[in-house]
Amino acid sequence: MARRPDDEYDYLFKVVLIGDSRVGKSNLLSRFTRNEFCLESKSTIGVEFATRTLQVEGKTVKAQIWDTAGLERYRAVTSTFYRGALGALLNRGDHADSNIVIMLIGNKTDLKHLRAVATEDAQTFAETEGLSFIETSALEAVNVEKAFQTILGEIYRIVSKKSVAAAANQAGGGGGGIKQGETLVVGAEEGNTKNNCCSSS
Repeated sequence: MARRPDDEYDYLFKVVLIGDSRVGKSNLLSRFTRNEFCLESKSTIGVEFATRTLQVEGKTVKAQIWDTAGLERYRAVTSTFYRGALGALLNRGDHADSNIVIMLIGNKTDLKHLRAVATEDAQTFAETEGLSFIETSALEAVNVEKAFQTILGEIYRIVSKKSVAAAANQAGGGGGGIKQGETLVVGAEEGNTKNNCCSSS
């Protein structure tokens, strides 16, 4: 079976990497999109992004991963790039937005002697906030693929469910339907204050 060209896909999902400087966001991006790791990587200035097309539950998904600068002086600039994102991978415990799928990542597990947060503490925080949690190592390529596959799978399930609901609404005379380019809110269902879409599996 011939492979589809990179510009042919069923869905385009924008995911942002958020975290302080030096937590390894750029190497998570390069490991997932190019299977590369750079020991001499410099702090991101502004925003960088890369894409990778992959299969998610039988559909071709183009993941557009945005690496935001962690330095405080760039925060105002990079916050504008969160618009349109359906998911976020956090390397710290803030920016929890109930309108997008969020996963908390503990990166650099290869540096055990420099660990700043215990696994149990991070897991407890994630459960309290209704987030998925995973520990990764971009250097050793541990759980990086799993982290992105998990969040993209969560986004796909929510978006496809909303597409079915919108089609049913349209068929029932409700009009509307999901149009190309329309922004979808993939967070909690109406009436729920918890971000149930991100519960740990």
